[in-house]
Amino acid sequence: MKYVDEFRDGARARTIAARIHAELDSARRYSFMEFCGGHTHAISHYGISDLLPPQVHMIHGPGCPVCVLPIGRIDLAIGLALERRVILCTYGDTMRVPASEGLSLIKAKARGADIRMVYSAADALATAKANPDREVVFLAIGFETTTPPTALVVRQAQADGLRNFSVLCCHVLTPSAITHILESPEVRRFGTVPIDGFIGPAHVSIVIGSAPYEHFAEEYRKPVVIAGFEPLDVMQAILMLVRQVNDGRAEVENEFVRAVTRDGNAVAQAQVAEVFELRPSFEWRGLGEVPYSALRIRDRYREFDAEARFGLAYRPVPDNKACECGAILRGVKKPTDCKLFGTVCTPETPMGSCMVSSEGACAAHYTYRRFRDIDVKVA
Repeated sequence: MKYVDEFRDGARARTIAARIHAELDSARRYSFMEFCGGHTHAISHYGISDLLPPQVHMIHGPGCPVCVLPIGRIDLAIGLALERRVILCTYGDTMRVPASEGLSLIKAKARGADIRMVYSAADALATAKANPDREVVFLAIGFETTTPPTALVVRQAQADGLRNFSVLCCHVLTPSAITHILESPEVRRFGTVPIDGFIGPAHVSIVIGSAPYEHFAEEYRKPVVIAGFEPLDVMQAILMLVRQVNDGRAEVENEFVRAVTRDGNAVAQAQVAEVFELRPSFEWRGLGEVPYSALRIRDRYREFDAEARFGLAYRPVPDNKACECGAILRGVKKPTDCKLFGTVCTPETPMGSCMVSSEGACAAHYTYRRFRDIDVKVA
């Protein structure tokens, strides 16, 4: 299959790994953060870490939309479903994110709340049309990839005169989070690790393009290589980062040229800009309050903003003290550094958000890395 099988070729992966080994400066350590959870999943799934030399250290970033969703946002959704009796629609991974008082959306559903898993924002809109006598709220999460579909359904709801549909918007922004990782007082206080460069996200970059990352290369002197999600994409991106570090360069390079351009998808960007505006601040799980890192619905579409319609007030809720998701999302700790990992916290019984989604660092490590010493996935 074009653009799949040829990017999973084990022999080619080992050839790239040999180049990485050959071009390393043996006197230094290389630390690269893969921001996106899709890359974290690929690295674990295909055993990429086993092909890399010890000097190359991959740091799992906060680029999993389920993982960075704070408890307080889930609590708002649960309150709408249990107390306001709305039909709450959301994506499947969100259903199991732990919330306050031992609840989650799926547990609230078991208590009688009408919470429905949907595959798209359009499904949520269709639910509202099919239930005109019920309030329907779409819990919208995700980075720039899933934001345009939400913008489209808000516009369609207004065009159709739909009065029973609204969106609880939790869309967040990639560049703001990277900036926060590099300079925020919270991250400095909690601790982080030196980062020599970033593997830029694939799907997000299809929408926003490569230009927004030029800021990190210029101001922070951190190279960025945008990469696809296949194992050879990731391996090639690591090689490109190694070469930039060795040369003393800090540039934005695009490995994912088959899908990403510098300017991105202008049509999608325009749709988002029409419906959404920046929030002054938004809480991320593991990062705390991050300035201008999320979106809210503009006043012209205010009737479709669930926060305004239901008078919701956000209240931050601390994470489980024993859970290390915050440190893992910042790259300070690995999943195995958490004492809950693989014992009371598993994909079947997640205690923290990093174990919920398959793109979360803990879930990926639990699924693919526990037996890595005896099995290499790229073959």
